[in-house]
Amino acid sequence: MSITSSAPIVVGVDGSEVALAAVRWAAVDAAHRRAPLHLVYPTGVLGAYGPGVDVERSAPARYRWCASDALEFAYATAVAESAPINRIEVTAELTDAAPVPMLRRRSENARLLVVGTHDLGAFSRAMLGSLSIALARQAGCPVAVIPRGGEHGDGAVVVGVDASESSAAAVGSAFDEAAFRGADLLAVHTFSHCGDDSLAETRKEGAELLDRSLAGYTEAFPEVTVRRVVVEDRPARRLLEVGEKARLIVVGDRGHDGLPSMPLGSVSRAVLHGAQVPVIVTRPANHARHPGTNRRMP
Repeated sequence: MSITSSAPIVVGVDGSEVALAAVRWAAVDAAHRRAPLHLVYPTGVLGAYGPGVDVERSAPARYRWCASDALEFAYATAVAESAPINRIEVTAELTDAAPVPMLRRRSENARLLVVGTHDLGAFSRAMLGSLSIALARQAGCPVAVIPRGGEHGDGAVVVGVDASESSAAAVGSAFDEAAFRGADLLAVHTFSHCGDDSLAETRKEGAELLDRSLAGYTEAFPEVTVRRVVVEDRPARRLLEVGEKARLIVVGDRGHDGLPSMPLGSVSRAVLHGAQVPVIVTRPANHARHPGTNRRMP
């Protein structure tokens, strides 16, 4: 099912400061896009976050009593952030459902799912990062993961490019985001030099792949200034390095090294865990469901 112009941006809320960062980012984005905004506070048990991470299940009664107040505050925050830009519909939902299944269901008819990420040390970051990874893998729309303090930068939109179908979706979404935000686009392709080809030949092949991947988009988005990076490096390391001051990093859910059986590509996982700026994770079907807009953020 393709999204419509009335499809909402959905935000996961949990009463934390990082969730409020996600609410603020989503409210500004929704206001500029004139899209409805829907806040969801799931109070159900957390369940399994992923292999190797065991998390104590929390009964809804343990914190539901304060969830209503937290959701009300998140609602007021969303209205305050969006109102100076455009008046949009803001709705809120408190549910006993578990976070991942509920947000996954709400994402099926959404244009974007937005969640916050925490910076609380290795274990907490791995635990909460696995929640983001689960949603990035399972959601029916692109997923934006927002760090505290990094909601709205003024740098370029950065996108990782390889030969995969997932990368093609990321490129389409990145052009849309760059055009909408009035930002430059930094397209990054990394390679490992091996075999009989010279370094220069391998670099040339990478540049040609990047040109093919961007072909068509540069004509469709003439207002976007595109900068290309072709370098020998590990993809996640380079994306995190060039993305330190980015406005946004866009990655596919599974790169050229990904397999259908993998829950999420290793590059996407590493970027989600390490980025200090917003990250959008797309999937091959997503670039048709996150349409471009002629409106731009001022």
